[in-house]
Amino acid sequence: MSWASHFPFLFAGMKKILRGLALPAAGLLFWLIGSHYNLFNSYIVPAPQKVLAAFIKITASGYLLDGIFISLARVLCGFVIAALLACILALLLYIFPAFQAYMRPSLDFIRHIPPLAIISLLILWFGIGETPKIVVVALASFFPIFLNLCNGIEQCDQKLIEVGRAARMNEWNLFARIIFPSLIPSIMVGLQLGLSYGWRSLVGAELIAASSGLGYMIMEARELAKSDVIIIGVLVLGIIGGIIDGIFLYFTRSVLTYHKEA
Repeated sequence: MSWASHFPFLFAGMKKILRGLALPAAGLLFWLIGSHYNLFNSYIVPAPQKVLAAFIKITASGYLLDGIFISLARVLCGFVIAALLACILALLLYIFPAFQAYMRPSLDFIRHIPPLAIISLLILWFGIGETPKIVVVALASFFPIFLNLCNGIEQCDQKLIEVGRAARMNEWNLFARIIFPSLIPSIMVGLQLGLSYGWRSLVGAELIAASSGLGYMIMEARELAKSDVIIIGVLVLGIIGGIIDGIFLYFTRSVLTYHKEA
């Protein structure tokens, strides 16, 4: 018997990782060959060796790590604000359903406005500090969380709610013991989407109005014609976004598994 038969899960995981790395490896090989034979303009597409040297330099100086930590702090702050507001508003609309007729048109109107479209207005109101970036992240994160919560409430099994009311549960116990447990999948999906939307919107805000962060690093590199640093910024954004999404996906699966068992 082969060693793979003793560790089927490990072997399956390695195969999945290798398949996922096949396309990036092919792209890197094409990049290396193209740079070696001068198929690309080195000013626009620098060689991988040059990009690696620039990565080591800005990492050793702390410039890259500072940008990463600043961007992550902004995303976390805006995301937490959005999650709290979305949960509170969804709960209020559940408790007072008559308010939906007043709130829904305004919320739908705001939902169709890209957060980056109001960044200039936010700068006029709050200056070029942290507030505009955090507001943009909060706006981008809010609606995926809020809409998933509302959809989860609407999709809750009405038979269970009727049983709860027949057992003379008050509205709070009905929500805590029946509706909220059924909302957990919708909450986790909404949080995952909200975090992803917030990360992408933050970079756009930093490209427009910031003096620090990964978006600012890319903008500054563009002005200084440092294409290697731009490539580093783009790659780091994708890697960090993938790591965040992977961690959250693992956490989501763990919560849903525990919820199913419970």
